[in-house]
Amino acid sequence: MTLQPEIMQSVEQLGYRVTVGDVAAKSGLDINLAQRGLLALASDVSGHLQVAESGDIIYLFPDNFRTILRNKYWKLQLKETWEKIWKVLFYIIRISFGIVLVASIILMLIAITVIIIGLNSSRDGNSNNSGSRGGSYRGGGFFFFPNFGDLFWIFYPNYGYNRYDHSSSRRSQSRDANEMNFLEAVFSFLFGDGNPNYNLEERRWKAIGTVIKNNKGSIIAEQVAPYLDNIDRYNKENEDYILPVLTRFNGNPEVSPNGELIYHFPELQVTVQESTQKSISTYLRERLYKFSEAGSNKIMLAIGLGALNFILALILGSFLKDPSIVAQFRGFIAFINSIYWLLLGYAMAFLGVPLIRYFVVQMRNGKIESRNSERKGRTELLQDKTETIQHKLEYASQFANQAIIQQSDIAYTTEKDVLEQEIEQADKIDQEWQKRLDALDN
Repeated sequence: MTLQPEIMQSVEQLGYRVTVGDVAAKSGLDINLAQRGLLALASDVSGHLQVAESGDIIYLFPDNFRTILRNKYWKLQLKETWEKIWKVLFYIIRISFGIVLVASIILMLIAITVIIIGLNSSRDGNSNNSGSRGGSYRGGGFFFFPNFGDLFWIFYPNYGYNRYDHSSSRRSQSRDANEMNFLEAVFSFLFGDGNPNYNLEERRWKAIGTVIKNNKGSIIAEQVAPYLDNIDRYNKENEDYILPVLTRFNGNPEVSPNGELIYHFPELQVTVQESTQKSISTYLRERLYKFSEAGSNKIMLAIGLGALNFILALILGSFLKDPSIVAQFRGFIAFINSIYWLLLGYAMAFLGVPLIRYFVVQMRNGKIESRNSERKGRTELLQDKTETIQHKLEYASQFANQAIIQQSDIAYTTEKDVLEQEIEQADKIDQEWQKRLDALDN
């Protein structure tokens, strides 16, 4: 059986001595899956089972069970190695989009500069040879193409160099240590930062498990309704929506004398340490998508460079439309001409993808806010505490219980030999037999 990371994390967080109910409530896993996972983990790391006099089972694990697993299974070692490699590879992928943007700008600036200088030199040479009035163009090479000369001058690579360098220095001094760098910000600007609710189901079941634990294993449906999404007008009244909760945590429905349903979860009532009330949100709140986690200054810089890249692509395209220019310069310009459509496509996508994504984010956030509003609305039933709700809560409290298994309650453990345990518990065994004899005499 594949070991569940959630189970291993729960075992560590609970102090390496757990019950099935503890792990199921902590991780939000199906209780049967938690039981099978604990058995598999105990088997793999030579863990121990402790049986209480009540028949409940406690799982005891060594503190270094992760090291034992790594030494035992090459697959786990390979997985951990691959995760480290993938982390580096993904970082390279993330920064590659910013590198391509900068490289594209530099290539097009060089190409445009080479073309303009070459054309001006050629025109000056022709003017000198013919002795015509073309000499009036000397020193004014950038105005040979009046439609683009001003734009080229504005975006000349040395224009405002000191100003940009100085502002960059200020930004680097004030930048928070945890803030992403510019190359990472470009990826964030293009594609965002992933799904903020990637672990929504995990959060949902952890929250429900905590609610059950906080109420000592006995609840009413309205207490978990704010964490569920499978509620509609058809199952709201008959409480069918709680069936997945009962299945996952092995719960049982109980009917009150008034015909009202409450639910209790015996296996979540057994623990090895006293449970305290844990703070929890009153409803499951989905996180809204952000357009980007990057700072506003980096977003503006990405937009500015993206716009510059697009304008340079248009300027370069106006030159490359003339086949004679490509034929005249060959070499580097011929190479740029061969990849021009890639440069233009990247420039268009760099501005187009975030624009489309902006509207997608707005649409997604609208749906998320609607679902959050529905869940929040279900908390009002508990807050109002109508007479029906009050009766159900009172009846549920009758089933609330917390069975804490102490070390003195252990009847058997796999840590020691059976004979050794019988010797240690000789007095307890004698007392048990004496109770049975007294019961027979009476």
